[in-house]
Amino acid sequence: MIKLASLIWIMLGTTLAGIAVMVVLVVPSLAADTMRLLPIAAAAGALVAIPISMWIAKRIQAQASVRQR
Repeated sequence: MIKLASLIWIMLGTTLAGIAVMVVLVVPSLAADTMRLLPIAAAAGALVAIPISMWIAKRIQAQASVRQR
């Protein structure tokens, strides 16, 4: 399951990090402190993706085991 979760995390972590960076760039009140907030937002997006990718991998494995029977 770890292999599947890591593959999902590669895609999901990049996506969530990009979304978080875009939020920092688009929100005017955050624009003043952009250089400090960009790496924090990218790291937060990647970290949030870890439990989500584990959950998705578990769901995929559960579906695959049901179909094998």
